[in-house]
Amino acid sequence: MAQLLKGAPVAAAINEKTKARVLALRQRGVIPTLALVRVGENDADIYYERGALKRCAALDIETRPVTLPADISESELLSKIDELNRLSSVHGVLIFRPLPKTISDAAVCAALDPNKDVDGITDGSLAGVFTGSGRGFCPCTAQSCAEILDFYGVDCAGKRAAVLGRSLVIGKPVSQLLLARNATVTVCHTKTRDLASETKRADIVVAAVGHLNALTADMVSPGQVIVDVGINTDENGKMAGDVDFSAVEPIVSAVTPVPGGVGSVTTAVLASHTVEAAERQTSIM
Repeated sequence: MAQLLKGAPVAAAINEKTKARVLALRQRGVIPTLALVRVGENDADIYYERGALKRCAALDIETRPVTLPADISESELLSKIDELNRLSSVHGVLIFRPLPKTISDAAVCAALDPNKDVDGITDGSLAGVFTGSGRGFCPCTAQSCAEILDFYGVDCAGKRAAVLGRSLVIGKPVSQLLLARNATVTVCHTKTRDLASETKRADIVVAAVGHLNALTADMVSPGQVIVDVGINTDENGKMAGDVDFSAVEPIVSAVTPVPGGVGSVTTAVLASHTVEAAERQTSIM
């Protein structure tokens, strides 16, 4: 039976540090504040928003939900982002994506102040991830993968890692985080030939393609550590990841569950990023 790399204790450890940092800021008169910009009534966005609001409230971080109509124009949304950029009382801004097709995702990402980009969507933040400069913020979900590996003592140095997916949200940034931990990383995608051979020889596999059962029993090997980032719905209407859990779990050494794995760490990372943004903007470290 594989070790379950549960997210709850990881999130608790992050929250403990964040709470102390919030207290230090408030003692200096700084109230860390996160604005959450949601366009429309997407169920997944609403679910994540509720979790983020609950997490921030528990950590004494102020929140400003900004709910906008689904038919908002691009210029109106950009104007709202500019307003949040200029508000010194707002330290972090989370913009829920994907956005309506009538709005340019690139334009929205470019409009956000990188100093307030707590979920790593701007070029400035991503440049920090890829150069290792420490500037900006890593996408929260990608960082959650690394936080789980670190918490459970998974030594990446010298290990082979296979990342399934090459998005800027997870695949590419998590590959950089693994490289920073001295893993040898292979990024796999829809054009990868003989995907199973790449995943079977890896010591660490990160599945982030967004497809149910994308990683099956014939694609894994004994002793592997599997990080499942996927959020899907199975044939019974239940939440499931990218990994065929029931088939893979008896084979590998450790695996993150879905739900209860990576997703449960993400809001803790988001809160931590908001506090760090407040520290940077007020020069209190």
